[in-house]
Amino acid sequence: MPDHRQAVRRVLVITLVLNLLVVGLKSLVGFWTGSLSLLADALHSVTDSANNVLGLVTNQLASPRPDRDHPYGHQKYEAVGALGIAAFLGIACFEILKNAGERLVSGGEPVTMSAIALWIMLLVLGINIGVAFYERRVGLQLGSKILIADAHHTMSDVWITISVLGGLVGVWLGWQWLDVVMAFPVALLVFKSGWEVLRENLPWLVDEMAIAPEAIHTEVMRVPGVVNCHEIASRGLLGRQVFIDMHLIVEPRDLKDAHEITEHVEAILEEKYGPTRVTIHLEPLGYQSPKITY
Repeated sequence: MPDHRQAVRRVLVITLVLNLLVVGLKSLVGFWTGSLSLLADALHSVTDSANNVLGLVTNQLASPRPDRDHPYGHQKYEAVGALGIAAFLGIACFEILKNAGERLVSGGEPVTMSAIALWIMLLVLGINIGVAFYERRVGLQLGSKILIADAHHTMSDVWITISVLGGLVGVWLGWQWLDVVMAFPVALLVFKSGWEVLRENLPWLVDEMAIAPEAIHTEVMRVPGVVNCHEIASRGLLGRQVFIDMHLIVEPRDLKDAHEITEHVEAILEEKYGPTRVTIHLEPLGYQSPKITY
């Protein structure tokens, strides 16, 4: 299996630099104008940069090659990193809601808006859109969960920036209340992104079934010489790395021919489902089991 960690690291470094630029610009305009929604957006962008750092750390650890201490590989480190991104999103959501609630209760200084500030925010929006599409495209090409998860996070930042920009235009037109109101949809978008990242990565970490045992059974039973296939289990990530266990009964009684059939089974499963690691327990010819899975 190819090791794409160097390519992933390169993307993470590029996006880290761009995200730091975005944080600087949003913070500058936020303090300049006194906009609560924009400062909350800058906080969300800080998590973008933190996610890049987290991605660089987990990517360094997530080698696809097994070793003595990790005989099944290290790929779950990327899923752990993606869950860290979900946690950052949750923190950002809480901070946005807290600040918006405080502004509603206690009020605050009026927001001052200018055309220069709006142009800077348009530049920030363009950077965010470019980063999100770049990360997602490379992530899909390399099969990197950490890049895809980070692209989800950055895309949430795009929608947040669009919402905040709309509120700032309203403030510029004299509707001061829009600044606080727009902070609430920002929080909802942040929560949605965090939930999607969590939903995509948690099944991998808890060893949820990767392939339906009935589908594996159908493929295996097509192999000449296979009599019965049962006690099938699978885990991992389809298209990335899947581990399959099964019990097999074959017609040949000698070890050499039986071994050739098991290699045929492994080959068709890898051709069908991508990278797979199959463990086969051979049983005697007279044994039968009606139970396909556990």
